[in-house]
Amino acid sequence: MTASCPPPSTSEREEQARALCLRLLTARSRTRAELRGQLAKRRYPDDITNRVLDRLAAVGLVDDTEFAQQWVSSRRANTGKSKRALAAELHTRGVDNDVITAVLDGMDAGAERSRAEQLVRARLRREALSEDRKDEVRVSRRLVAMLARRGYSQDVACQVVAAELAAERERRRV
Repeated sequence: MTASCPPPSTSEREEQARALCLRLLTARSRTRAELRGQLAKRRYPDDITNRVLDRLAAVGLVDDTEFAQQWVSSRRANTGKSKRALAAELHTRGVDNDVITAVLDGMDAGAERSRAEQLVRARLRREALSEDRKDEVRVSRRLVAMLARRGYSQDVACQVVAAELAAERERRRV
């Protein structure tokens, strides 16, 4: 005859849920929605999930606004993402739309365009530009596509690529 273990008490389950969240937060900061998803995946009841997440928020370990600010800063610096792409990424991480709007309102269009110009300049330095018109069209398409993948609008991408391509051609003539 096999003996079964009694189900864990509510306080034990709550302690397990807290330990899981702390383990997840050790690797990187996470949103409240991400932690809620991990707890739901392991079938923790809503009352335990809410208590654990409320406690973590009260001590400052879970803060969606702080997460969003860090995410935006990191992704802009490392990948050059646009506001639109950053908003989509934050939305998939479960950040509230009001928080996303508040964090992204601090970014101005001039800074976004400047970042697009930096990205294009860096890529253009590695491109071989010949006098062939087909070559210029190919390079231009590739640069516009690169910016589009980072979430820049087609308008901004085309303007930036045209201006930077002309500047690079002029620089190489001298």
